[in-house]
Amino acid sequence: MSGTILRRLLMMPLLVFGIITVAFLLSQFTKGDPLASLIGERQMNNPVIVAAAKAKWGLDRSLPERYAIYVGRLLTGDMGTSFRTRQPVASDLAQRLPATVELVIAAVIVGAVSGIGLGVLAAKHRDTWIDTLIRTFALAGSSVPMFWLGLLALFVFSSKLGLLPGPGRLDTRSVAPHFVTGFFTIDALLERDLAKFREALAHLVLPACVLGWTVTGIVARLVRAAMLDVMHQDFILAARAKGAGEWRVLLNHGLRNALIPTLTILGFTFAYLITGAVLTETIFAWPGIGSYAVDAARSLDHPAIIGVTIVGGLSFLIANLVTDIAYAAVDPRVRIGGR
Repeated sequence: MSGTILRRLLMMPLLVFGIITVAFLLSQFTKGDPLASLIGERQMNNPVIVAAAKAKWGLDRSLPERYAIYVGRLLTGDMGTSFRTRQPVASDLAQRLPATVELVIAAVIVGAVSGIGLGVLAAKHRDTWIDTLIRTFALAGSSVPMFWLGLLALFVFSSKLGLLPGPGRLDTRSVAPHFVTGFFTIDALLERDLAKFREALAHLVLPACVLGWTVTGIVARLVRAAMLDVMHQDFILAARAKGAGEWRVLLNHGLRNALIPTLTILGFTFAYLITGAVLTETIFAWPGIGSYAVDAARSLDHPAIIGVTIVGGLSFLIANLVTDIAYAAVDPRVRIGGR
């Protein structure tokens, strides 16, 4: 198994290079002229200003030259300067990525815990009204449009009932905690500011539940199917024959084996949500890379678009590697097969 992981690590630079190349080419062949967002529509007819802007941002060079310059800068950690914010893209992503990761971690925790619980419950009560209700709930989680669910949640729980705060990571007049990890909940605890921790946690609950509902639906259906398959295996019958209680058989023997395929889904779901939480971040005014990507696409901000694409690609590569390691840790058959 260690040899497989080593081969994966050796292949990662080539995969990253492929991601960079594809992201760069896609950004260059999109329709629209980024100069319009750089200098404004009114100045597009002024050849002097247009030529100066092209020279400043390197748009007057050929495609191979721009690509070579971009790759050369990436090797030094420079992702270029955003057309829209006029700040280094790497700095923008470093400021916004923790907000997205904090939201995604909370959403995956919500989705995994609730999905596993519902999946086990549905498998135990197979073909009853409980099973039907859970399957309907899981299907709705995978089918309901995210923007509709987010707006509905804000209207009900924030506007009408007042149980949870509105958009944003903190209240409007609150000051963000000192940046250490970028996670407001952790940074508030590091400052020993419990009031700000509770405020940050309250703001996190609603978007995490909205985003996590999709994860809940996927995990619940997968766990249910895996549990129904596992519960007919010989080792389950042997455990029951030894006098083990039903819940012990269900959790200690059934669930532990049913969770193995779930690890793969959770790993890729985490990577997908890093760049896929666009609607949730937009609705809840969450300053993550999802909303940053939307703003970059609207203004044809090529450096920012490429930067977000690279982060998304790296997320999938890392999630794939971690998932394989976790899979081997919980399933001895994978370790034996990898030797």
